[in-house]
Amino acid sequence: MRPTIKCALIGPGNIGTDLLAKLQRSPVLEPVWMVGIDPASDGLKKARELGLKTTAEGVDGLLPHLQADGVQIVFDATSAYVHAENSRKVNALGALMIDLTPAAIGPYCVPPVNLLQHVGAPSPGRSQDGAAPLGGGTARSAKPGGLLSEMNVNMVTCGGQATIPMVAAVSRVQPVSYGEIVATVSSRSVGPGTRKNIDEFTRTTAGAVEKVGGAKKGKAIIIINPAEPPLMMRDTVHCLVEGEVNREGITESVHAMIREVQKYVPGYRLVNGPVFDGQRVSIFLEVEGLGDYLPKYAGNLDIMTAAAARTAEMFAQEILAGRLVLKATPTAALAA
Repeated sequence: MRPTIKCALIGPGNIGTDLLAKLQRSPVLEPVWMVGIDPASDGLKKARELGLKTTAEGVDGLLPHLQADGVQIVFDATSAYVHAENSRKVNALGALMIDLTPAAIGPYCVPPVNLLQHVGAPSPGRSQDGAAPLGGGTARSAKPGGLLSEMNVNMVTCGGQATIPMVAAVSRVQPVSYGEIVATVSSRSVGPGTRKNIDEFTRTTAGAVEKVGGAKKGKAIIIINPAEPPLMMRDTVHCLVEGEVNREGITESVHAMIREVQKYVPGYRLVNGPVFDGQRVSIFLEVEGLGDYLPKYAGNLDIMTAAAARTAEMFAQEILAGRLVLKATPTAALAA
């Protein structure tokens, strides 16, 4: 039997349940626990039907079993308000936390842009004109064969996962002085957790546009569309570039990045662009989900779960190969 890395999921809502479907297809990840707070949750029920162990006692119900069951990676699909506490408790027992909330207490991760940095791969250098490299950002990565120094990785937001690759595609060609993203999502695809975290969504996404996308200044806008039937996720990316616009280079870079994202999100499509207007570069996107658990129009949620699964798979491969060792983070949280 092929070795796998065991995983736990916190949050049996739409995102957690869709993520579970993706993890079950993974050749290197094995979901074994689902954690919630409502015993009657549909997500917990589905997880039990699929053979996972479950608890309705929150993260505290998982902790006594984490090491005994060999769980090394934990996904948090709850809320920014509770994530920090969840992460402290899990990290103290030596498990890596992959954060699907806008809490952003760990470094941002957008797989096609900077995932390799997180697992210790070398980062490409800057271009001669000073543009940000592919993989630019703030990841605190491990040295190959050594301890992982950062035990929490943040998946930004759905809008960030959809748009930051495009900002990075432009900034790796030439400097971007300003990057603005507009994410339009169906109201049906936005649950109560996301609605409570709208401010965190915009702050976290704007920060990642700068730190991962490479823009000197970033802005993020989310539009929740109540239209029926529900519309697919659509995203608009505007970049103001410095110097003479390298149209050919930017166009080639954007199309190459589209192909990278499509490796784990097949429904990620370029609708129009890049469109050039003076120093402004505009890119128009559409994201269709796989329909694992969520409707296909909920591409905003699908791209988050797909990115989280992709990130975890990369860490798992490094752990299984012996190139990465997880490090417990001592904390007083467990005694609280």
